[in-house]
Amino acid sequence: MRLLSYSGYCFPSDIIQRAVWMYLRFTLSFRDVEELLAERGITVMYESIRRWVLTFGPLIARGLRARRPKPHARWHLDEVFVRIGGKQMYLWRAVDAEGEVLDVLVQAKRDRCAAQKLMRKLLKKQGMTPETWVTDKCPSYGAALREQQLNRAAHVQRKRANNRAESSHLPVRRRERKQQGFKSPGSAQLFLSIHAATYNTFTVPRHLVSARAHRLFRVEAFEAWRRAAGVAA
Repeated sequence: MRLLSYSGYCFPSDIIQRAVWMYLRFTLSFRDVEELLAERGITVMYESIRRWVLTFGPLIARGLRARRPKPHARWHLDEVFVRIGGKQMYLWRAVDAEGEVLDVLVQAKRDRCAAQKLMRKLLKKQGMTPETWVTDKCPSYGAALREQQLNRAAHVQRKRANNRAESSHLPVRRRERKQQGFKSPGSAQLFLSIHAATYNTFTVPRHLVSARAHRLFRVEAFEAWRRAAGVAA
């Protein structure tokens, strides 16, 4: 994968990618990142950081996704209400059995067509069909699976079986509060796609691994980020 071009910017590539990383990795505003950089003697306006995220974030996320392993064959789907620009919309999310965010999709409705759109996007992006679909009891999922002729795979709708997908909404809820809501469906979709790729790379369930293993995973995550960002280690 070719290196990203940072030519024409007043700041070196390592500062730009560090600002983008801080914004996507932690629950920070652009002004928070500006202040953290200022503490290190780097004077940059929050508007510049916003432009860096919009410019380099999607490209870095694409590089991160290209390096992720094949997902688990058990996929969890869920939808949650979000308010975007004062309008009620729905955030549809798919994660695998290991908590990897497979895709997110902002849609206006919570019906069969919306569920179908998510499933078609998932199948195209992942290049595989899961062995098991896990959803809540919303009837839209069953109807979409029958319409797409995907009901040959198991469809699980037991109580609490979909906690994996429901828990995956929590980081987004924190970001939504920090940003005081999303301003438009397009900006929400863009940010959530970038955020998901960063989340997958850096989030390791610490209670499941030893401290030494966690440090190794963290080193690998930083290396993956630097390769995707086109910055030398």
